[in-house]
Amino acid sequence: MTLRIADRREDGQTFWDAAATWLLGHTERIDMGEPYVRNRLLLVDAVIRVPCKHLATAVASGNGRPARAHCRVHGFTGRLPAATRAAVADPHRVRGPGGRYRVVFKGRRQALALPLKRAARRPLPVVQNGNPCTEAPCRTADNTRGAACCRDLTVDVMVRKADTRTEALLRSRKSPYLCKVERADDVRVECEVISACGYLEPDGISCALHDRLLPNGRQAKPSICWEWPDLGPDDVGHPGCVLLGKNQGG
Repeated sequence: MTLRIADRREDGQTFWDAAATWLLGHTERIDMGEPYVRNRLLLVDAVIRVPCKHLATAVASGNGRPARAHCRVHGFTGRLPAATRAAVADPHRVRGPGGRYRVVFKGRRQALALPLKRAARRPLPVVQNGNPCTEAPCRTADNTRGAACCRDLTVDVMVRKADTRTEALLRSRKSPYLCKVERADDVRVECEVISACGYLEPDGISCALHDRLLPNGRQAKPSICWEWPDLGPDDVGHPGCVLLGKNQGG
């Protein structure tokens, strides 16, 4: 698939870099190449590793024969294809050697040393100084608990309306790992993918980019991660979110 990162007719380089860092960080079920520009759009080619919802498999027998695959729709049968890589938010895809981090900076994906922001000499006292999401019972649609905002994302897939085959393949993926497929316009389809961010620390909650700075002094953590979105009347957020009201978060 080809995913849209940003429209270069809108915003500026800072946002384009942040949007690219954010999207390319979601490595659990998406393999992405290098960003490029086409027709003033910032794009990236990607492989979304979510199986077909119509695929049925037979358990491999003890005689060494490979497992069999069966299509519930068309009835095709055959040998089960070789397994793709395991679904994991691979930190090696976003972290370089020597403690560096792979981020998009000035339009290029680079492995940079990102220093921590210095603490203020006279910080103002606060009631709560920790991460409010540390103990949050939020969960994604597959019932994985914790850091739900960092585990799923909505992506723009560049699929022309005339390309019915590609759109059908997209709509046939297994829910909830790829779901809510809706056509946005004649060239773009939106969908939601559960694919955790590789910048998550081993505790599954903390962000490796938090409080780190880019070479220009700006925050390395993408603004998309900490600017609270404007939720519409039909947006309820993740169940158990501590930042949403009781009528919204569940």
